[in-house]
Amino acid sequence: MKRYAAFDPPEYRNWAPDPGLVREYRSRIQKAPDRNGVVSRLATDGLLDLYRDLLLTRLQDIGLKRWVRQGVISKAWLGVGEEAVTVGCVAALEPDRDVVIPMIRNAGASHMMGLPLVHGFTSYLAAADSPSGGRDFHYGDVGSGVIQPVSHMGTSVPVAAGAALAFKNRGEDRVALTWAGDGATKTAACHEGLVFASRLGVPAIVVIQNNQVALGTRVDQHGAGRPADIPAAHGITAFTCDGNNVLDVYAATTLARRQCAGGDGPAVIVAETFRMGGHATHDEREARETFAAELFEHWGRRDPVGLFEAYLLDEGIPADTLADVEADATEAVERAAEEALASRNDLPPPEHALSPGVSEGDVLHGLGERLAALARAE
Repeated sequence: MKRYAAFDPPEYRNWAPDPGLVREYRSRIQKAPDRNGVVSRLATDGLLDLYRDLLLTRLQDIGLKRWVRQGVISKAWLGVGEEAVTVGCVAALEPDRDVVIPMIRNAGASHMMGLPLVHGFTSYLAAADSPSGGRDFHYGDVGSGVIQPVSHMGTSVPVAAGAALAFKNRGEDRVALTWAGDGATKTAACHEGLVFASRLGVPAIVVIQNNQVALGTRVDQHGAGRPADIPAAHGITAFTCDGNNVLDVYAATTLARRQCAGGDGPAVIVAETFRMGGHATHDEREARETFAAELFEHWGRRDPVGLFEAYLLDEGIPADTLADVEADATEAVERAAEEALASRNDLPPPEHALSPGVSEGDVLHGLGERLAALARAE
């Protein structure tokens, strides 16, 4: 893909595929018969869909970073370097049935589940036509299978377990998938959700997205154990994968979903990856000071978009075909950003910040609404 000197991490700007890593990328799938069987069923169109979603996810982050540099927004939370963990997972789901609860770095899950790409931009602008009506830049749509996340890391795990319990009780062939960072695995909510899911055998998939850092604290500082040891502690089947290899993530998630749909309880996917930037755009320099330069170089050679491109070329897909996919994705992201900018001056009135039935009116407003509903029902 085109590299953007003003916005890409330094390691990506003059990126070229390492032949040894490209061979490793392919061999990781080939040496696992079950995963190889999953990937071998992907036709060319399926591979190109994965490529397009990787590009859309990367380009959306580049667009947001451009806005930061232009002063349109103050900062953005980006997932550069982690795109394969999002794209591979969602591609393995049934978007018309399953539900996801993304973290902010899994924003690409929303467009993959059918939400308009423009929502990834208007959500940052607090515009009246943003998904939350200007209240919050976290967004979702339950009707489209995207449960809106919150900033409290780890809390999505019990929510996913609860949704999965509903699917199980209704006898529905559906799963709920959420992501939790290495830092979130240190929270009570995360483990309470895993206990609940394991004990009740619900069709939930929890993806531990180990990007090596929680906010600005390295994984070796915020915990003594390995994320890969967590599933066994809860009696849950574990699937590990290379989080920068979209095919490995896709295959692992396909197998995990197959297990859940078969009534064999929850699954945990441990995806090893790395955040190629700061917690947000405001602390990228601090992130560079947190880790040794060699670590950025190590993961920089493993750009999930670049390695997948190299794989596709090695598969015999013409470079012109990939260029056409990239041009289409670039146009889609630019069009979404322009559409969002056109609405940024359409701000909602201040009172719109109050959520109906939650924070509007006095402190007992919600109770009053429920009592009124009961009276109407009688």
